[in-house]
Amino acid sequence: MDEPNWTLVTGASSGIGAEIARAFASRGRAMVLTARREDRLRALANELRGRVPVEVVPADLTEADAPRAILARLAERGIALHTLVNNAGFGLRGRLVSHPEAEVAGMIALNVAAPTMLARLILPDLIARRRGGILNVASVVAYLPGPNMAVYHATKAYLLSLSEALHEEARPHGVVVTAACPGTTATEFNARTDGPGAGPASRRRRGGMSAEAVARIAVDGHCAGRAVVVTGLANRVAVLGARLAPRRLSRKVAARVQG
Repeated sequence: MDEPNWTLVTGASSGIGAEIARAFASRGRAMVLTARREDRLRALANELRGRVPVEVVPADLTEADAPRAILARLAERGIALHTLVNNAGFGLRGRLVSHPEAEVAGMIALNVAAPTMLARLILPDLIARRRGGILNVASVVAYLPGPNMAVYHATKAYLLSLSEALHEEARPHGVVVTAACPGTTATEFNARTDGPGAGPASRRRRGGMSAEAVARIAVDGHCAGRAVVVTGLANRVAVLGARLAPRRLSRKVAARVQG
């Protein structure tokens, strides 16, 4: 019997992460689901087990030792990963000086440190076996500076840059690294980002593409070997505009949108 192609999805308890897990499962991939909310992970696992093998590894990726601990648990179970999906992340809206230090540190740990360390730990095995890859969920905001959401924009810019660089490093070894860049998506993200006092500007930001559509486009692009996947025509136009516009104009537009 062939070895299952195990795919690890971080932040798999809801939103884009859960839909990416469903999309890979529909391709016959065995799934490893990780996030903090174990009850949601197990509910998704029960749904997917009718199609593919599923393992649940609850973890808090804001903790520095979490990436190594997750992979150690998989090694104990005899699981060798084929694909890593770095999806877990969160944002905070408002000026940097208004955010608690612990929240800022947690955002950097989850959005930057965790995907970097998971990639560092997993890539050697993928390269040795000349198969598999990494799908990093960045954002269209990676192309813009983000006044009033400065750290989140910066973390996504980091993840996009890292992904493109690793794509070139890994490609000669048969390994694909992809950055998916969705725009506004109908998930819980904005509710957490804006907090309980969010006003009309926040409500206008909600909606967007469905998480299912974003996940399908991202997974299809990764499986096709693409380095960057921007989801949806409107988002591709926005990225083109961000690339062509003067940076000073981009900063002002972003400040108004995120205000």
